Amino acid sequence: MYLNIETYMDYSRREFLKTSVALGTSLAVVGAPATAVHAAGSDTIRVGLIGCGNRGLGALMDCVQSSPGVEVVALGDLFPDQVEGALARLKDNSRPRDYNSSNSWTLSDRVKVTRDTCFSGFDAYQKVIASGVDLVIVADPAHFRPLHVEAAVQAGKHVFMEKPVAVDPVGVRSIIESSERAKAKGLAMVAGAQRRHDPQYVELMKRIHDGAIGEVVGGQCYWFRGHLWVRERKPGWSDMEWQIRNFVYFTWLCGDCMVETLLHNIDVVNWAFGGPPTSALGVGGRQVRVEPKYGSVYDHFTVEYEYPNGARTTAMCREMPDCQNRVAERIVGTKGVAWCDAGVIQGEKPYKYDGPPVNPYAQEHVDLIQSIRKGEPINEGRRMAESNLTAIMGRMSAYTGVAVNWEFALKHSKLDLTPPSYVLGDMPVPPVAMPGITGLI
Repeated sequence: MYLNIETYMDYSRREFLKTSVALGTSLAVVGAPATAVHAAGSDTIRVGLIGCGNRGLGALMDCVQSSPGVEVVALGDLFPDQVEGALARLKDNSRPRDYNSSNSWTLSDRVKVTRDTCFSGFDAYQKVIASGVDLVIVADPAHFRPLHVEAAVQAGKHVFMEKPVAVDPVGVRSIIESSERAKAKGLAMVAGAQRRHDPQYVELMKRIHDGAIGEVVGGQCYWFRGHLWVRERKPGWSDMEWQIRNFVYFTWLCGDCMVETLLHNIDVVNWAFGGPPTSALGVGGRQVRVEPKYGSVYDHFTVEYEYPNGARTTAMCREMPDCQNRVAERIVGTKGVAWCDAGVIQGEKPYKYDGPPVNPYAQEHVDLIQSIRKGEPINEGRRMAESNLTAIMGRMSAYTGVAVNWEFALKHSKLDLTPPSYVLGDMPVPPVAMPGITGLI
C-alpha cells in the first residue's frame, strides 16, 4: 500500500503558525510599523541574510557590490556552521571569484556583522529581521520562504527572495498576500528570476509583445542538466537535519526539480504570454535517482500547459548526469519564432540582440537598490508567485496523473507540505509519488 505523498504533510500551515511551540513562530516581535528605508541619517542600506548557503551568500555579495552604501549587518541560518562559514567568506578578500559571487569579492570592509548579529536556529529569521536591517535577503530552502517573507514585510523590510518562493499552493497564496501588503507599505520585493533583469530577454520580450512574431501560439522550455549537488548523510544528523541540508531532493523543501529549476524557464514562457496558463497535464518519474541520498523527488518531467488563447506549450525538465544538456526557451508565433536564451527572432521581423552582455544575477540587485533609493520600489511578488504556481501545477499533475487547472490550484487546493513540527529529530522520508495512486489535494 502506498502512502499518498500529497497527504503526507497535509497540515494547515496557518494552524501550525498559531500552535507551534518548537519554532516559536509568533510574529509579534516583527509586527511593528514599517521602518525608514535607510539607516537613520545616511544613505546606507543595511542588509541581513536569512539562509547562508551558496546561493544566499552569492545573492548577498551581488547585493553589496551593486552600489556604494550597502552594508551587511546580520546573518542567520538554521545551522551555526553555515553562519560561521558565510562570515569567514565575507571577511576574506583574498580568494578568487567562485560560485558564490558574480565578481571577485573585495568588500570585506562593508561587512559590519558581529557575533551578536549572527543567529542560528529555527527562529534565526526573526532575529535577523529585528537587528536593524532595511533589506532582507531570504535564501533558505523554499519551504520556509512564505513564513520568512511574511515576517519581513510585516516588519516593514524590503525583500529579495530567491526562487522558488513556495512549494505548494498554500505557500503561493501567502506570498501573494505578502506582495500586496508590501505594495501598501511601499516596500520593494524582488525575486530571483534574474532573466527578468537581463537586457537580452527584456529586449526580446518587448518585440514579442509588440507583435514581432505575430500571435503567440506555442512554445517549449527546457531544463536538462545533471544533478545539482548532493550531501551524503553524516553520523549524528537527524532525519530533519539531513533533509534540510540536502534539501533539493525533498519535495516539501524544494518543490521537486520541476519547481526548483525549470521555474526559471516557465517564468519566461509566462512572460511571453502575458500571464499564467489555464491548465497543466504532466508526466514524470524517477529513473536514475534510485539511491536514498536522492530522497523522493523525480528526475524528469514533461508538462503540457494550455494558455487562455488556446495555445499549448511544453515544459521539460531532466536532471540526470552524462546526458545532453539544454537550458532554453522557444516561443512560437504566427509570423516567427523567438529563441529567448539566444536573443534571436526568426521570421518576418528577424532580430538578434547585440547589446553589451550584462550579468543578470548582479543586475537584479542593481535594479532593486536603485528602486529603493528612488522611492519607486519594484514589486515582483505576485508575478513570481504565479510562475511558481505554474510549476507546482505541473508537478501536481505529474504526481497524480490528472490535469490541474489554474482556478483550482490558485483558490481551492489545500495542499500544504508543512511538517508536523520543526524539530531536528525523526522525519520519515515520504514515498515516491505514484500517478493513479497519489491523490490530488
